[in-house]
Amino acid sequence: MGKISNGQISDIVSSVRINIINMLYRAGSGHPGGSLSEVEILIALYFGAMKIDPEHPDDETRDRFILSKGHASPGLYAVLAERGFFDKAELNTLRQIGSILQGHPDMKKTPGVDFSTGSLGQGLSVGCGMALGAKLKGLKSRIYVLLGDGELNEGQVWEAAMSAVKFKLDNLTAIVDRNHVQLDGTADDIMPMDPLSDKWKSFNWHVFNADGHDVGDMLRSIDEAIKIKDGRPSVIIAETIKGKGVSFMENDYRWHGKIIDGKEYETALYELGRGDKQQYE
Repeated sequence: MGKISNGQISDIVSSVRINIINMLYRAGSGHPGGSLSEVEILIALYFGAMKIDPEHPDDETRDRFILSKGHASPGLYAVLAERGFFDKAELNTLRQIGSILQGHPDMKKTPGVDFSTGSLGQGLSVGCGMALGAKLKGLKSRIYVLLGDGELNEGQVWEAAMSAVKFKLDNLTAIVDRNHVQLDGTADDIMPMDPLSDKWKSFNWHVFNADGHDVGDMLRSIDEAIKIKDGRPSVIIAETIKGKGVSFMENDYRWHGKIIDGKEYETALYELGRGDKQQYE
């Protein structure tokens, strides 16, 4: 897709965050914090970096994306709808029986979903398989995998990191949603991962650091990763804020999967720019 203006990016970001809140409020369940933190990362991919066509979601030559932290599916669904993979009206059916939008991404139900995810730690391994498959077939497809920073506690992630180097997968880019908060506390309290950049470098990956809430900065980092042709995979550590955009959700582990009540819903919409202030005071 061609370049989009800063104004267009701002409108898309706002629309996606509002739709995330709407979806989760209607569903009465789901994961607000990690869905809100990943928004600009996904927009950079789907509206800038990735070679995709919503009219042909199964094109073999397309780039692939894996949401390894599958519980943050509302963010992915909102971006896929914004990009035209399915009608936005489907967002109203999140987590309903028979819906194409289940609690975790399902590649058999949802247009634009390249792999079904849910159990943490598995996405990078699948990404390795896709990247190796693309190389064996002579395809120029790139594979992107979005990981949660809490998810990096899973040992399988690091087994996949070793495999990616062994098989010279320079068509693979991992992105870490580094929001520093997970299910029941801060990432540092539960299982410290710093120095995170050095860990990836020690596994012989190229490492880039980016502002995960700056679409331009994300695109610059992705472009740098794309240029690499030395057989080594790349990882972008994207600094983000859990619950970004809603003040009472930001950096609060309780909003990893907390239900949104009516007052919280109205306040969140007001803070995201949708509504009349007096209505929410």
